[in-house]
Amino acid sequence: MTDTMTSDDFRREAHQLVDWIADYIEGGARDYPVLSQSRPGEIAAALPKQIPEYGESAEKIREDFHRVIMPGITHWNHPGFMAYFGISSSAPAILGEMLSAALNVNGMLWRTCPSATELELLVLDWMRKALRLSDSFFGFLCDTASISSLLALAAAREKKVPEVRQSGLSGRTDLPRLRVYASDQAHSSVAKACLTLGIGLDGFRTIDHDSEYRMDPQALQRAIDEDRRAGFLPMAVVATVGTTTTTSVDPVPEISEICTREGLWLHVDAAYAGSAAMAPEFGWCLDGCENADSLVFNPHKWLFVPIDASAFYIRDRELLRKTFSLVPEYLKTPMEGEVIDLMDYGVQLGRRFRALKLWWTLRSFGLEGIRKVHRRQIAMAQDFAAWVDDNPLLERTAPTPFSVVCFRAAREGLAGEALDRYNLELMEKINASGDIYLSHSRLDDGLTLRVAIGNIGTKEEDIQRCRDLILENL
Repeated sequence: MTDTMTSDDFRREAHQLVDWIADYIEGGARDYPVLSQSRPGEIAAALPKQIPEYGESAEKIREDFHRVIMPGITHWNHPGFMAYFGISSSAPAILGEMLSAALNVNGMLWRTCPSATELELLVLDWMRKALRLSDSFFGFLCDTASISSLLALAAAREKKVPEVRQSGLSGRTDLPRLRVYASDQAHSSVAKACLTLGIGLDGFRTIDHDSEYRMDPQALQRAIDEDRRAGFLPMAVVATVGTTTTTSVDPVPEISEICTREGLWLHVDAAYAGSAAMAPEFGWCLDGCENADSLVFNPHKWLFVPIDASAFYIRDRELLRKTFSLVPEYLKTPMEGEVIDLMDYGVQLGRRFRALKLWWTLRSFGLEGIRKVHRRQIAMAQDFAAWVDDNPLLERTAPTPFSVVCFRAAREGLAGEALDRYNLELMEKINASGDIYLSHSRLDDGLTLRVAIGNIGTKEEDIQRCRDLILENL
């Protein structure tokens, strides 16, 4: 095959790796602490400082992987990983990813890999239908929701600002300052998009939340009115379906009415919770999204594919193409105008064959298989939330609409910073066990701990281990 590895070498090593991966997925991840115990600099110190002069054997490389690299792995595929939204890969998805790596295609143009483009468009249409979104949405894959939201706001800017593609924003005296609105619970990627697009942090305004950590539509309307009087040009609103800390769902129907009335772009960030809408009983979470201009949800969060895979949908495909299309001579093809070249719809030229792992996964599970996993995980979270509610030493700090539970320990005589420190210490004791990994965030009443149930291998015994560790360390 190459100067360093023959076909026989490759087969031998690949078989060993596949056997190891199969064991790891089947339960071998439990053999490792879910949160890496490595100290800063420890991994780098155990490795050479430069490329070896001569090639080394696959066996030696594999040995170093297990000896040096594995101790530095935080195992997102571990059933006890409950710190963040579960980026839980599945066996079918890994098979698709392996094929994608072997094919090594770049789907920038239809011509550079017709299957990459057409499969991507098909798979995105499958998921659009499964989410019961309008057929007016055009969808394709990005790497993460951060980039999907960036593209959405770039299109919103293109629509709102004349000649921005050619003249930009810098130094223009014919434009007022732009404003983008999102809940104070929205993901930080919205603010980063404003940084990147030249709108700046001064152009990003957060809107207060209600008692359930959802955007307050009345506060949004007040902010828009105030900004217009102050000379700002309102441009877009980002509503969140499944906020990062609490997984709350902004009232999209009310927000969309405001956007329609005010002439603002509505982008919906459903990166985490959007997948849940594939089950009819959770379809409510996308109510109002039929009026959105764009929407994103991440299959790599709750659809069992490895990172990265973010599904981005936009209603005005031609506007997005106008925003980004730039075709030098060496990228022109005889098919121009007859096919969709996905490089025209974003900042990336090179495009991985992400659709292959998603296609493999959707076919392997089927819609009912996906719904079954979501229902089981949400049920485990609801049971955990009920356990918290029934324990006088604990308190829930937010509603639990999906599979994330926000809670904290309540200790008599502790409040404020002292109670926050107590809960941080509790979390670190749990994480030090190696069995469970939790994270924290901050809400109105102070610090909160989070149990995020999203790993496809998580079982009731893992939830029970989490409960035991909490009680043991209170």
